[in-house]
Amino acid sequence: MPVKRIWHGWTTPENANAYETLLKTFVFPSIEAKKVAGYRSIELLRRPLEDEVEFITVMTFDDLDSVKAFVGEDYETVYVPDRARAILKRFDDRSQHYELIETRHY
Repeated sequence: MPVKRIWHGWTTPENANAYETLLKTFVFPSIEAKKVAGYRSIELLRRPLEDEVEFITVMTFDDLDSVKAFVGEDYETVYVPDRARAILKRFDDRSQHYELIETRHY
């Protein structure tokens, strides 16, 4: 059963564009370069708040074994490269995982 891996990070409004660019040009390509069997996709969500900007990544894997191949046996471990940590204001210290039950397209 497919698994969605969800993670949240927050930046200051001043760092939001730089962080988005870093994700698109460095973090996501570094994930793809790992060529993890069972990794299917990553989605990026962005939401401005009063004094910070929230980012959410949603990764799709075939199953938990695929997630473990990505980050190890402790599969809730986050993947946040140092370059990203330097821009982030704060972030989840653990990723959440959900079984994908159904997707409907209209």
